[in-house]
Amino acid sequence: MSASNANTSKLIQVEYDDEIVRMFTMATIIWAAIAFLIGVFVAFQIAVWQLNFNTGWLTYGRLRPVHTNANIFAFAGNAIFAGIYHSSQRLLKTRMFSDFLGRVHFWGWQFIIVLAAITIPLGLTQGKEYAELEWPIDILVAFVWVVFAINFFGTLLKRNEKHMYVSIWFYIATIITVAVLYIINAISLPVSFSKSYIVFAGIQDALVQWWYGHNAVAFFLTTPFLGLMYYYLPKAVNRPIFSYKLSILHFWSLIFIYIWAGPHHLLNTALPPWLQTLGVIFSVMLWAPSWGGMVNGLLTLRGAWHLLRTEPIVKFLVAAVTFYGMGTFEGPLLSVRSVNAIGHYTDWIVGHVHVGTLGWNGFLSFAMIYYIIPKLWKTELYSKKLANIHFWLGLLGILLYYISMLVAGITQSLMWRALDNNGNLVYPEFIETVIRIIPLFYFRAIGGVLFLGGFLLLLYNIYKTMKLSSHDLKNETVQINATPQTVSLSEHGHRRLEGMAATFTVLALIAILVGSIIEIAPTLSIQKYIKPEKKVASFTPLELEGRDIYIKEGCHNCHSQMIRPMHSEILRYGKASTIEESMYDRPFQWGSKRTGPDLARLGKKYPDLWHYMHMINPRSVIKESIMPAYPWLAKKRTNFFGLRKKISLLNNMGVPYSEKELADADIMAEIQANEIAESLKKQGVKENVADKEIVALIAYLQALGQKGVQ
Repeated sequence: MSASNANTSKLIQVEYDDEIVRMFTMATIIWAAIAFLIGVFVAFQIAVWQLNFNTGWLTYGRLRPVHTNANIFAFAGNAIFAGIYHSSQRLLKTRMFSDFLGRVHFWGWQFIIVLAAITIPLGLTQGKEYAELEWPIDILVAFVWVVFAINFFGTLLKRNEKHMYVSIWFYIATIITVAVLYIINAISLPVSFSKSYIVFAGIQDALVQWWYGHNAVAFFLTTPFLGLMYYYLPKAVNRPIFSYKLSILHFWSLIFIYIWAGPHHLLNTALPPWLQTLGVIFSVMLWAPSWGGMVNGLLTLRGAWHLLRTEPIVKFLVAAVTFYGMGTFEGPLLSVRSVNAIGHYTDWIVGHVHVGTLGWNGFLSFAMIYYIIPKLWKTELYSKKLANIHFWLGLLGILLYYISMLVAGITQSLMWRALDNNGNLVYPEFIETVIRIIPLFYFRAIGGVLFLGGFLLLLYNIYKTMKLSSHDLKNETVQINATPQTVSLSEHGHRRLEGMAATFTVLALIAILVGSIIEIAPTLSIQKYIKPEKKVASFTPLELEGRDIYIKEGCHNCHSQMIRPMHSEILRYGKASTIEESMYDRPFQWGSKRTGPDLARLGKKYPDLWHYMHMINPRSVIKESIMPAYPWLAKKRTNFFGLRKKISLLNNMGVPYSEKELADADIMAEIQANEIAESLKKQGVKENVADKEIVALIAYLQALGQKGVQ
C-alpha cells in the first residue's frame, strides 16, 4: 500500500453473507449426487439396451440431455456460485451487494433446474446441445443471470479493496460472456408455450450452436473454475500464486482466443472452409494460454509439495489442474483436421469431455467443498482418510472411463475407415463396429460407478463434519483496512486497470465480441453460400411433424446427418453432404456422435415396414442392435391441428411453403399419413396407424436425402 493510501485507509468491520454460500454449497452436493446417478444409469443404458424400458421418458435419448444439463448447470453451476459468493466477498472485503438478490438468484436457479428435469424427459426440447430448454425457461435463465450479474457488479462497486485479484477477472469474463452466448444462441420464435423454432437455420445454426457450445465449456466450465483455482489453490497451500505476470497473460489471451475456436466442432463438414481453418488456427493457439494457467497453478506449490502426502484437498486441486492441462492439450490436438477426422463422431470425444467435467470441474469442486464446509461450520473435516479414499476412487474411475472411451473411439474410427485391397469397406455394416465396442461400454459404466462411489464417501464425510459442529451457523465478521477506490496516478499498466472495474469489464467484453462478430456475421447472409440450382425442397407438413418427434425422442443424440467428404464415408453413406441440404433445418442435425449410423441418405433405403418394425423393436430387423424400442409411437396420436401454426411460422422465417400448404397443412399431413398407413397395411401391419406418431416419423426418415439434392 502506498503512503497516500495508508493515510486515507480506515479500519471497518464487515460481516460476510455466508448463508448464501452454505445454500449454494448444499445445492451443489445434492445436484451432484443426482447428476452422477443419472450419468451411471445412461452409461449402463448404452451397454444394456433393456434398461431403456418401454416408457418414453426413461430412454437414453431423453435422459442423456438431462445428465448433461444436471452436470453443467446443476452441479457445476451451483459450485461456481458457491465459490464466487464465498471468494468474492473476501477478495473485495465487503458483503455482497444485496442479500435479497442472492436469494432470488439461488431459488430462481434451483427452480430452473427442476423445470429442466421435468421438461426434457417429457420431450419438451429445442434439441440443441447444452441448450435444450424451451423458450419460457430460456427467459427465466436470462432473468436469473441478470440478477446474479447485478449482485456481483454491485458488490464490485462497493468493494473495500481497490485492486481486483485475478479470480475477479475470470468471474467478470464469465458473467458477461455467458450472457452474450446464451441469449444469442437461444433466440427463437414460439409456436406455443412448449414449442419454438430457432431463428438460425442450417450452417447459421451449426456455427452459432458451436460458438455457444464450445464457449459454454470455455466460459461456464473453464473461466469460473480458473477463478476458483486462483483463489482456493493458494489458500490450500498457503502460498501466493506463482506468477502475477503469467496470470495476466493467461487471462487476456485465453478469453480473446477461446471465443474463436467453436468451428473446430464442425471440421470436415459442409461449413465454409475459411471458417474451419479459423477454428483450427485459434484452437491450436489455445495450447499456450491454457498451459500457462496450468503451470501457474502447479508451480504455486513450490516449497509445499509435501502437502500432497498429507492434505487430500491439495491432492484434488493438483489433480484438477493436471486434468485441465490434459484436456486443454487434447482439445487443440483434436482440432487438427487429420486428428479430428479420426476422433469426431466417436467415443473418443465422450472420453475427452469427461476428462474435463469429472477431472477438472469435479475434482476442483470437491476440493472447494472440502475447504468451505469446515470453514463455514467452524470445525475440522471429519475424516481425511475418507477424503483420500474418495480421491483415489475418483481418479481410478476417471482413468477407467477415459481409457475405455479412447480405445472405443479409435476402434470405431479405424473400423469405419478400413478398406480392403479393392477399395471396398472391410466392415460395411455399421453394427459390426457397435458389437466390437460393447465391452468397453461396460468398462465406462464401471468407471462411472467408481467415481460415484467416491462421491458417496464425500456425502458421508461432509454429513459427519456438519454433525461435529457445535457452533451456531453465523456469518463471518472481520475487521479490515478499507482502501480508497480512486485510481492512483502513480500506478501504471495492468495494476492500474485492476482498480477500474467498469473499464476492465468493457475491455473484457470487447475481447470476446471481436471473434464472435468476425465468425458469425458473415454467415447471417446464408444466401451467398447457397447455389440457387441446388436449393432443396422444404419438408412437407407431415415430415416436419416427424422431424419434431425425432428431436423430441432424442434421436439426434446417437445419429448424425452429415456425410463428410472422405472416401470411406462416401462409400458407406453416399454423396457428401452439402450446405443446401440443411438450409431449412431448425435446429441443424449435423450431429456430434454416431452411436448409430449417419442418416443423411436414409430416405427410400428401406421400405416403410422396415422403419415401423425398427421403431417397435429394433432387434426384429437388426439382431445385435442396442437401440431402444419406441412402441409408444404406434399408440400416441399425431397433433395434425398444430401444423398450421408451425408451417406459418417457418414460412415467415424464410422456409418456402405454398399457399395451399399454409392453408391446409393439417389436411395435407393427414393425406400423406393415410398413404403411408395404407402402405404399411399392405405389408402386414394390422393396426390402423394413420394418426399415430410413428407414421409421421417414418415420413421424415423417408424424406432424408430425398429433397432435391443435385
